[in-house]
Amino acid sequence: MNIILISNNLAKPRTVTLTHRHLVVFAGAFLAAAVLMAMCLNYLSLRYADKIDSPMLRSLVLSMQQEEQEKSQSYLRDSLNAMAVRMGQMQAQLLRLDSVGARLAELAGIKPQEFLFNQTPAQDGMVPSLPSQEMSFIELNNRIQELSRMVDDRADKLGALDSLLMQDRLKKKMLPSVMPVNVKWYSSGFGSRIDPFTGRTAFHEGVDFIASKGTPIVAAANGVVVYSGYHAEYGNMIDVDHGNDLVSRYAHASKRMVKVGQIVVRGQKIAEVGSTGRSTGPHLHFEVRHKGLPQNPSRFLKMPS
Repeated sequence: MNIILISNNLAKPRTVTLTHRHLVVFAGAFLAAAVLMAMCLNYLSLRYADKIDSPMLRSLVLSMQQEEQEKSQSYLRDSLNAMAVRMGQMQAQLLRLDSVGARLAELAGIKPQEFLFNQTPAQDGMVPSLPSQEMSFIELNNRIQELSRMVDDRADKLGALDSLLMQDRLKKKMLPSVMPVNVKWYSSGFGSRIDPFTGRTAFHEGVDFIASKGTPIVAAANGVVVYSGYHAEYGNMIDVDHGNDLVSRYAHASKRMVKVGQIVVRGQKIAEVGSTGRSTGPHLHFEVRHKGLPQNPSRFLKMPS
């Protein structure tokens, strides 16, 4: 670009040549000057806002201040909304942790009054030795994020612990450990003995509980009834499958109260004591079999004290 300068003081016209580099430098200088001026005006407007007498300038300053306040308030509202959403999520997680904690306490046999999960822990109000400081908005947000990560971590760990304890409890419920009749001892144990009918040595594959006819017989553990019928030797007999190839057998009953395929729970009445089949009198013959082989029931049963 060529600029021609003409003046009465000049003997002849002068020519100024502007290159692309000159234009870029001029544009940059103009932009920097504009930014600097805007910054100065902004500073002066904020510094001497209360001393400006011009209505136009005061209106301009107030408009700029209002715009800045609206931006700040909008950012604050968005931040508070995000924090409120996160606080709601944390509250829901804490409710879940309360329920998990209560269930864990129950599984562990802890009394409910020892762990009050639905109440805020008590705190003291002692005066701190160091001067307290107000927490900034950024610090508060960082604390919430840190607390959120801790809650997530605790929730995962408590959830895993709850699953392990629940599995252990279910396994215990599937073991035939409850006494099938309400007596404190059995009359004939597991192993070799004299057969009352032949007088010869025979292997007794279970234990016998003497009880009067009609005494309730209950399931020793949770399971599924896989046999309920009459057997030539066992009389009225019920087999309950507890899983893991473990079966409990109840024989010589006078009355059967469950059918094949029925699900029973530990302690549920399934029959009544009798003297059916190969029996000399009213009693319950109880067996525990693993993979079809007889096991000593005393290894499983919890005898009443």
